[in-house]
Amino acid sequence: MNILILGGGGFLGQKLAQSLARTGTLRGQDITSLTLADLQTPAVFGAPFDVRAVVCDIADPNAVAQTVTDDTDVVFLLAAIVSSHAEEEFATGMSINLYGAANVLERCRALPTLPVVVFSSSLAVYGGDVPNPVGDHSFLNPQTSYGTQKAIGEMLVNDYSRKGFIDGRAFRLPTITVRPGKPNRAASSFMSSVFREPLNGQVAICPVEPEFQHYYLSPRKCIENLIKGAELDESDLGANRVMQMPGRTWSIRQMIDAMTAVAGETPGSLIRWEPQPEVKKIVSGWKHDIEAHRAEALGLRADASFEDNIRYYLEDDQPAA
Repeated sequence: MNILILGGGGFLGQKLAQSLARTGTLRGQDITSLTLADLQTPAVFGAPFDVRAVVCDIADPNAVAQTVTDDTDVVFLLAAIVSSHAEEEFATGMSINLYGAANVLERCRALPTLPVVVFSSSLAVYGGDVPNPVGDHSFLNPQTSYGTQKAIGEMLVNDYSRKGFIDGRAFRLPTITVRPGKPNRAASSFMSSVFREPLNGQVAICPVEPEFQHYYLSPRKCIENLIKGAELDESDLGANRVMQMPGRTWSIRQMIDAMTAVAGETPGSLIRWEPQPEVKKIVSGWKHDIEAHRAEALGLRADASFEDNIRYYLEDDQPAA
């Protein structure tokens, strides 16, 4: 079993790789090699199989052709630029999020292995006047360039699977928090930093009101679900290979209360409330009343509580912060 993670230098790509290294198997087979690919050389680590790191810009078809080798069995397509970045730099977002995804799918079409392709999509495909609750069969109505690019990627995964070119599956990820590392250019970045920084003794800025609601999932559960998603049999997926990954809806206030229950009063006192209309405009277009019945029936799971999200960060990521 030869696995490729595109976006292997990102925090989800690294966590996914480390989880695969711990288990050593995927889809009932021993992993023989794992390739991590990103714009800059990803970090590598010890594993019971060969792990290599390569530089690959998925916007470059030649780079994709060199990276997605003929013996590739599973591709995790996590590489993308984030929401605010794609909104500010339209051409860059199209190049990576749309044409880059198409480059990967087109290369996979040429492989003799009929590879499993796991595509990470986004809640940003929803928006506007779509009736609540939003579920797997709600129509797509993205309100950002990023959401539009992801929606087109989903359709391509479905069509390439229908044609028998790949064994694809796409998951609309909730906002993943608490993310380790530093803030990025995603409009949702504050949804991690407002907890991560205070837990590390630093001041954080919250640009929305305490009652702002959104749909969340911890990194730990996201990785478990990506692996479970890769292991689903194509017969269980049917004609629609796209589904909502399970998550939970909480307000910022509820999440801060959960952080206080786990870590005490001090972290919450480090949060500063400073409205940022440009961020609020983007995130207010995202849906938060989400149902994920199909994925849940297939064994994917949400966190039981936001207290768990906080505990997972403290266990998995704070020691390295």
